[in-house]
Amino acid sequence: MFTIYGIPGSPFMRAVVAALVEKGQPWRVVPLAPGASKQPEHLARHPFGRIPAVEHDGFALYETQAVLRYIDQVFPEPALTPRDARAAARMNQAIGINDWYLFKSVGAGIVFNRLIAPMFGMPSSEEAVVAALPDARLCVRTLDEMLGDKPFLAGDAISLADLHIGPHLDMLSDCPKEGAELLGPTRLPAWLARLRERPSFQRTTMQQIAANAA
Repeated sequence: MFTIYGIPGSPFMRAVVAALVEKGQPWRVVPLAPGASKQPEHLARHPFGRIPAVEHDGFALYETQAVLRYIDQVFPEPALTPRDARAAARMNQAIGINDWYLFKSVGAGIVFNRLIAPMFGMPSSEEAVVAALPDARLCVRTLDEMLGDKPFLAGDAISLADLHIGPHLDMLSDCPKEGAELLGPTRLPAWLARLRERPSFQRTTMQQIAANAA
């Protein structure tokens, strides 16, 4: 049983849970209130105060990339890393794009101010949304080119890249103006539709994870 500490709705936590669903492994979520990630109890799990942090059979781990790769190694079937070296490299490249560029522009810049801040009664910044748009366009265009005519980012089969990036772009698609503007002209909406058909995405919406945590 994996224990996952995080906030329901976090795209990073959703990626971890989605990987476990793909593997058919049991999991439970311990929900954190906003701000709890900076408290001593969680800092003991994750010294940088981010989410998620996980525990598995006495082994504690944090950083979503590391957790996803751990899951794929501990439970090798079905494989979520391509056997082909170049396809695996593309997978890792896409994951890096997400963590270095996409989250900063799309997640922290657009999604936070359009969806998260209003949801929790926090102030939002129109200036931050506008400032994030150039990098967000570059990220979306780059991922669209990487996807090309393939069904998934690393080829014919779903990989860790799809599970890692899908939750972020799924949230972007919920931002009516920016989602339509950025995703509409690309092949990414069809890719998102393929992900949403999978149990790993159907069972890991914010509502589903919150219900599981409850």
